[in-house]
Amino acid sequence: VVFDLDGTLLDTLEDLAASTNHALHELGFPERTVDEVRHFVGNGVGRLIDRAMPEDAGADERQECLRLFKLHYVAHCRDHTRPYPGVLRMLRTLRSRGLLLAIVSNKLQQGVDELHATYFGGLVDVAIGERPGVGRKPAPDMLYLALERLGVSPGQAVYVGDSEVDIETAANASVPCISVTWGFRTRELLASQGATVLAASPDEVAGLVNASEKQA
Repeated sequence: VVFDLDGTLLDTLEDLAASTNHALHELGFPERTVDEVRHFVGNGVGRLIDRAMPEDAGADERQECLRLFKLHYVAHCRDHTRPYPGVLRMLRTLRSRGLLLAIVSNKLQQGVDELHATYFGGLVDVAIGERPGVGRKPAPDMLYLALERLGVSPGQAVYVGDSEVDIETAANASVPCISVTWGFRTRELLASQGATVLAASPDEVAGLVNASEKQA
């Protein structure tokens, strides 16, 4: 089972918004609300910053804003971030069934590594973040890399995420997708983007994975 990170396993929104607004403030740009940042995330930090900055900002300003964001986020990525209720129980349940678990995130690899070690050490086998030479989601590359490291094929996997980016990623990799409704997107938006299997709680995800195992 391969999981998205932000909005799926971890509620990272406050820390993402804080780092975004730190960078914007340092450059004298208007800050963004937490709800605005919620809609900016999903395609990596570069796109997050592009969306958060004024449209008339120059390329040099965007690069500096991204640099400031990265410095702040690496130092503060655990200030408010926590696993969603029931997530750790779900992971333990899946592990107890002998399933291999992975994380695939468009977050910077350094941030993924720190959050993985802090919250999911011993539970999640592989954690893939943004890195040079590997296409970001919705390209299937990161998902394929995770499956390769787990030693399984796409036909043996299911992908769990909270956004339209995750739906597209799973489709591009020919992997079934479970879309969760407690994250950064609404049930209505997910359904409009083609979600066919939705889960309202981590326990429901565990049940859906169990059902898919039995069908296989």
